[in-house]
Amino acid sequence: MAPLSPLKPEALYRRTDPALFEASTTADLPDAPDFIGQDRAVKAIEFGVSMSRQGYNVFALGPSGAGKFSLVRRYVERRAAGESIPSDWCYVNNFDQPYMPRALRLPAGQGKVLRGDMQRLIEDLRTALASAFESDEYQTRRQSLEVEIQDRQQESLQQLQEQARARGLALLRTPAGLAFAPLKDGAVIAPEEFEKLPAEEQERVKTEVQALQEQLQKLLALAPRWEREFRDRKRELDQEVAGVVLVNLMDDLYEKYAKLEAVVEFLHAVQKDVSEHLADFLGDSERPDGPRPPVLPDGSAATPLLRRYQVNVLVDASENQGSPVIHESNPSYLNLVGRVEQMAHMGALITDFTLIKPGVLHRANGGYLILDALKVLAGPYAWEGLKRALQFRQIRIESPGQMLSMTNTVSLEPEPIPLDVKVVLLGDPLLYYQLANLDPDFNELFKVAADFGDEFARTPEAERLYAQLIATIARREALRPFDGGAICRIIEQSARMAGDAERLTIRMQPVVDLMEEADHWAAESGVDVVGAAHVQQGIDAQIYRSDRVRSLMQDEILRRTIFIDTDGVVVGQINGLSVLQLGTFAFGHTSRITATIRMGEGEVLNIEREVEMSGPLHAKGVLILSSFLSARYALDKPLSLSASLVFEQSYGGVEGDSASSTELYALLSAIADAPIKQSLAVTGSVNQRGEVQAIGGVNEKIEGFFDLCNARGLTGEQGVLIPVANVKHLMLRQDVVEAAAAGKFHIFPVNTIDEGIEILTGIAAGVRGRNGRYPQGTINQRVEARLRLLAKKRAEYDKGPAERRRSRQASADGDEKGGDEDE
Repeated sequence: MAPLSPLKPEALYRRTDPALFEASTTADLPDAPDFIGQDRAVKAIEFGVSMSRQGYNVFALGPSGAGKFSLVRRYVERRAAGESIPSDWCYVNNFDQPYMPRALRLPAGQGKVLRGDMQRLIEDLRTALASAFESDEYQTRRQSLEVEIQDRQQESLQQLQEQARARGLALLRTPAGLAFAPLKDGAVIAPEEFEKLPAEEQERVKTEVQALQEQLQKLLALAPRWEREFRDRKRELDQEVAGVVLVNLMDDLYEKYAKLEAVVEFLHAVQKDVSEHLADFLGDSERPDGPRPPVLPDGSAATPLLRRYQVNVLVDASENQGSPVIHESNPSYLNLVGRVEQMAHMGALITDFTLIKPGVLHRANGGYLILDALKVLAGPYAWEGLKRALQFRQIRIESPGQMLSMTNTVSLEPEPIPLDVKVVLLGDPLLYYQLANLDPDFNELFKVAADFGDEFARTPEAERLYAQLIATIARREALRPFDGGAICRIIEQSARMAGDAERLTIRMQPVVDLMEEADHWAAESGVDVVGAAHVQQGIDAQIYRSDRVRSLMQDEILRRTIFIDTDGVVVGQINGLSVLQLGTFAFGHTSRITATIRMGEGEVLNIEREVEMSGPLHAKGVLILSSFLSARYALDKPLSLSASLVFEQSYGGVEGDSASSTELYALLSAIADAPIKQSLAVTGSVNQRGEVQAIGGVNEKIEGFFDLCNARGLTGEQGVLIPVANVKHLMLRQDVVEAAAAGKFHIFPVNTIDEGIEILTGIAAGVRGRNGRYPQGTINQRVEARLRLLAKKRAEYDKGPAERRRSRQASADGDEKGGDEDE
C-alpha cells in the first residue's frame, strides 16, 4: 500500500473569488431576493396562509437564527396588505341577563363611532329629560294628578264628616290619627260630661261611633290604591314625556344603523331600559355626602348610569391597512383569549362588561397570528386555550378556573366571538416532532409544516446572491459599505459556520452580528469602508471573548497537569479529539486514550461505560471494535482477548462514536505491540468493515490539536488523521493553512483503518495473501499472531492440570526429537 500524502493547502480552505461580484463595495450591489435557500419553506407558507379550510395552520420549524420569524412576517404582511379589513367587535350590556354581555360585530371603524354616539345619547338624555320633566306643561299635568287624588281624598273625608255631624258626632284629627267625638250644641263634649249622660245615650253614641269607624277604615284602605293609581298615572305621564324625548333623540340613531340589525336591537333594548329607569336620569347621583364612585382606567366615573349604556370596543380596526398581522411575545392564557378585570369599590370587587379586555386572538381575528410555540407551551393553560379556540373557531373569555370548573364565584360569561385567524407557530424541529407524536390534536390543527433549512449549496451563483444579501443587510442596518475582500471573508466565515466548505449557512443572525462588529471596528479605525481585516478582527474578538475555558484547559496540558504527548512513540496510547460546546462557542479538545490487553473471553471493556460515564453512541462504537476484531482475525478460532479502553483524566461524560477509530488504533497497537506516534491525533468513527466514517466538528478538532502543538513548537512531524469524507468540510484557520503549506503540520485523509495504522506506526498494515496469511512483520500479521497465541494459551488454561503437564511433556519430547533429526 502506497503511503498516504497529507492534504495540500488548497484543500484546507476554500476561498471566494471577489471577481464574482462585479462591484467594489456593497453600495454597488442590488438587494437580494426576499428569501435565499428556503424554497421548500416558502412554498409551505404560501400554501398554508392561502388555504382557507379549517386546521391548515402553519408550524414553521427550523433552527434558531434561520430567519423563520422574518420570513413568515414579511410574507404574511405582504399578503395581508391586499386583504379586506376585518370587522370591529364590541361588547354591550345584556339588559335581560347582565352577567352574559352581548357581542356586536360592526364594520371596521364603526365600533368607536357607536361608542361615541352612545356617550352623546346618554348625556343628551340626561339634559333633555331633565328639561322635559322641569317644563311647565309637565309640572301642570303632574300637579293636576296630585290635585285630583287629593280632591278625591278630601271629598271622601268630607262626606264621612257630614254623616258624623248628622249623627251628632265630629271627625277630629288627633296625634294618634282620625277619631270621632260626640257633639252637644255644636261643641265636642268633654269625657267628664259624656260620663254624665244617660246610659241609653252613651250606648247610642258608642254604636254610632263604631259604625262610622268602620266606614273610616274602609276609606283609609282606599288610600294605597289611590296612591298606586297616582303612581301609575304619573309613570304613564313620565313615559309619555320620556317617549317623546327618546324618539326625538334616537330616531337619528335608528336611521344611522338601520342596516345593522344587531345594533338596532341593542338600541331598542336601550330605549326600553331608559324608560324603565328614568329615576337614574332624574335623580342626583353625585351627592357630596354619597359614596364616591370608582374611577375606570380611562378616567371616567364608574357609576352604573354611565356604564350600563356604554359600548366596550374590544377590537377597533379603523387604523388597519388590510388584515391584521399580530406577533405576541408573551402568549399567556389571558393574553391569548382575553380577560375580565375587576375593580375595588367599598371593600368589594365588582365587574361588568366594560371591564372585558381583549386578547391577541381578538386583535388578530380576520388576519394572522404569529406565536413562539415554546412560549405558548410554557404558559399555564395557554396551549389548551389556543387549541380550544382553533377547534371550535370561537373565542370564549373565561378565567382558567372557569375553564377547569374550579371556581363557583359569580363572574361574567361574555358571548363567544366567532374566530377566523391563521396561526403560525415558530419552533425548533424537535418540538414539532414531539407535538406531532404526543398531542393528538396537533396534527388536526397544524396541518402545514414549513421546514426551514440551515444551509444551502455554495455555488458561484449562491455566492453572488449571498453578496447581495450582505449588501441588503448593510443597508437595512445602516452599516458602512463592505468592500470585496470583506464580502469574501464573510461568505467564507458563513461556510465555516455551516461546518462545510461546500455549504453556506442560512442562520443569518450570527452573520448580522459579525457584520455589526466589523462595522464597529471600522469605525474605531476611522475608515468609511469595512475591509476584510475588520471582519477578521470581529471574528477574533468573538473568539477571544468566549475562549477562556479553552485557554485554561490548554494551559493545564502545557503545565503537564493533564498528560498529552505531542512527540515520541508509545504502545497502546493515542491522542483522540473531541469537541466541547460552551454556549455558542465550540472548540477542539485533545484526550489521551489508552488500551491494555490480556487473555480473556473476547470482551472489550469500556471503562467509561462501567462507571456510567459513557453514552449509548460511544458504547455502540466500542462494541463495533469487538465485531471488527472477530470478523478480521478470529474467523476460525475464539477471540481469547480481554481489552480495556479508557479516556485518561476524563472527569465528565463521554458520548458519540467519533473516537471509535481512535480506540481501535490504540487497541491494534497494544495487540501488535507496535508503538504509535504521539505527534499525531486522530478523529473518525469506524464500521465493522474497518472503513473510517465522517464525524462532526472536524475544523474545531484539528485547530484544537494544532494550538497545542503550536504552543509547544511545531516540529514538522505533527498532524491529524481525519476521514476522507470530512475533507469537503474543511474551512481551517489561516494559521493552520499556513503551517500546512510550510510543511510544519499535516492533515491526513484516511479511508480505512489500515491506512491510518500505517501512518500512526510507520509499519505496513498488510493485505491477506492467497495463502490466507498476512505478510510477515505487518501490523495485521502481528495482531493475528498475538491473538492466536492468546487463543492457544486460553485453550491450555481451560484444560485440567494433568492434561497441561502431558501437553507440556509432549511439546518437550517433540523438541528433543526435532533436535536429533537436525543432527
